[in-house]
Amino acid sequence: MAMVVLIVIFLQYLLPSELSLPFQKMVCFVEALLLATVILLGSTRISRHHFPSRAAGMILTTIMTLSNTGSAVKLIDQLISASITNAGRLLWSGGSIWLTNIVIFSLWYWDLDRGGPGARAQDLKEVPDFLFPQMSDEKYAAPGWHPTFFDYLYISVTNASAFSPTDAMPLGRWAKLLMMIQSLTSLLMVGLVIARAVNILH
Repeated sequence: MAMVVLIVIFLQYLLPSELSLPFQKMVCFVEALLLATVILLGSTRISRHHFPSRAAGMILTTIMTLSNTGSAVKLIDQLISASITNAGRLLWSGGSIWLTNIVIFSLWYWDLDRGGPGARAQDLKEVPDFLFPQMSDEKYAAPGWHPTFFDYLYISVTNASAFSPTDAMPLGRWAKLLMMIQSLTSLLMVGLVIARAVNILH
């Protein structure tokens, strides 16, 4: 999880000034500091529902969400006004924001499903918010199987590219709402970026 977040921070840092916040470099520094805090608090504590680790992680995800939302709004505004005239730069910037969006939603899924990784490890909530195939039939799961961050990243990738659940089914209302928002955002962004890129190339 830490490695994926670090890549996202790097992508946000490299965004051109016209698609980033005025204080984007400071935002990236704060995100890196929060990530280091989560790591220093210890990953083993996360699995024990350690509140400081969970709080730092959620603050980090919130800041990343706000930063990427600002970039997405700027990108859509420039696409509508046809301000971007370089197809390569458009595809790189749009792809960067889209990939960042995938990671951010995967972090929300991972941190909210059944109360978070610590609560899931302790079985504090029996009813899951996501139904994975391994949960429906034990023959598909290894002994002691439980969803990891990669499983939620896969949910986010498929939802952003297929615009619908393809693996785990959302059960909780918050999960359905987040997946709906992600699908609509991804559809809008991909459609506008591809349409504008094709227009520039022609």
